[in-house]
This record gives sequence, structure tokens and C-alpha cells, in this order.
Amino acid sequence: MPDWPHSPLHRLGGAGAYMVTGATYLKKPLLRGEYRLTFVRDLLFRLADKLGWQLQAWAVLPNHYHFVAISEESENLSTLINRLHARTSDVINELDETPGRQSLYQFWDSHITYERSYLARLHYVHENPVHHGLVKDARQYPWCSAAWFERTADAAFYKTVKSFPIDKVKVMDFDCDLTD
Repeated sequence: MPDWPHSPLHRLGGAGAYMVTGATYLKKPLLRGEYRLTFVRDLLFRLADKLGWQLQAWAVLPNHYHFVAISEESENLSTLINRLHARTSDVINELDETPGRQSLYQFWDSHITYERSYLARLHYVHENPVHHGLVKDARQYPWCSAAWFERTADAAFYKTVKSFPIDKVKVMDFDCDLTD
């Protein structure tokens, strides 16, 4: 069976670490504002916990999100994402009085199998708000894991992750144009 050329592939199989990126439809900043960003972040936390995913890094931005998580059972990652997208769409469409609008679009996932790739992606996700010019220091952005990581990680591990270059990490990412 050939791959479907118009959507990202999801080849889930096996325990381990995954990086996920999801985006709003047409990359519009539908998640802008404290309430929406907090809602998506907190929903991600609840769903990950419920479905057995251990979040390692996350960043929720106005038009997309990234996270790195580990699980013993990757088969339910699609369930996590589908629930995240459905509930988020319901809430933001209700807020915008746009019932039925397509809000969150697709997601891209990758099974991380190399330690260096894992460490670079952790650093990339922690620094994503800086990359998009939303803050000068990612620890100032409440909807990403940078401050949490600094507080909770072992000092040596924190230093190791921060030392990994992220300029060559190949990840689906989107500009954060805050205008509609």
C-alpha cells in the first residue's frame, strides 16, 4: 500500500520517546491569549498522564505546539492527539462563536531512537518560544517547559541538554504570525 501523499505519516510502533508537533489550520494564531494557551497546556498534561505518556518537554504557541514524551505503549499516541485536538477545537470554536470550524489541523510525530537526537529535541522544544521571538528567555514563557526543566532536572543533565545545538534539528515548525 503506497503512503498517502497529502498527510503526515504516523508509523507508531514501539516503546520509547516521541516528538510531536501539531498546528492550527492555516497556521492561524487560534491559541493566542493566556486562557487558550493554558487550556491546551493543561489538557495536554491531563491526557498524557491518563494515557501513560511522560512529558519531557513541551511548548504551546499561538499557532502550534511541540512536545517530547516517553511511553511504554506508543499505540495510543494518536488517541492522545485526537482528544487534544477535538477538545481544543470545541473550546476555541465556542469562544470564537465559530461552530464546526476546523481549528487544529494535523500532527507530525517522530520516534526518537538516538540519544543525541533526543537531547537536541529536548533543547529545541524548551527554546521554541525564543526561536519564534515570543520571549528573550524561554524560562519566562509559562506555556513551555524551560523553567520547569531548569528547576527539576539534575544539574549535569540540564547542562548537557543546553549544550546541544538546535540550529540543525529538522522539525516541522511554523512562524508565529500573531495576526489573523
